[in-house]
Amino acid sequence: MNKHRHFIINKPYGFVSQFVYTQKRKKKLLGELHNFPEGTMAIGRLDVNSEGLLLLTTDGKLSAEICSSKVEKEYYVQVDGIIDDKAIEQLQKGVEIGLFGKRYTTTPCIAKILTIPPSFALRSRKIRDERHGPTSWASITLREGKYRQVRKMTAAVGFPTLRLIRVRIGELYLGELGDGEVQEAQDLNKVFN
Repeated sequence: MNKHRHFIINKPYGFVSQFVYTQKRKKKLLGELHNFPEGTMAIGRLDVNSEGLLLLTTDGKLSAEICSSKVEKEYYVQVDGIIDDKAIEQLQKGVEIGLFGKRYTTTPCIAKILTIPPSFALRSRKIRDERHGPTSWASITLREGKYRQVRKMTAAVGFPTLRLIRVRIGELYLGELGDGEVQEAQDLNKVFN
């Protein structure tokens, strides 16, 4: 029996969380970052504009386990404006967002203001400059992962997301992994079971 392989990557801005993209427009794919073995899949997704921790595996069963609501995912979000306690409280309780043409109320989550902005490398595409007003950072930790959920949540409380970086999945942290860097992980089954 072949041993499954697992990878931890820092997905850069502008990459699709896929290996195959069948749409007409050319997109940057994960396979451009490393020579992954056949059958490697992303565990969950980060949209093209999102960055940060992404796990890859050849083990479909493990992928389903990590995507489940048992595992927390933490995101650092840079938002338009100075986010306040009222908005954080709303996020914590759950907010109503649109999801495929229907209304959906997010489950309660952990949200907090980051008083000291994180020191990530500059993004390949500039976000904007100070002339357009102040920005601030928050941490949002979820156990669910609906389509573009974090972006929709911050917009629902009046602070649209400008930059989104996943920093943690369960007990695995992005840490010092550089933009686009790939690390092979020993056995993610031990981490998530």
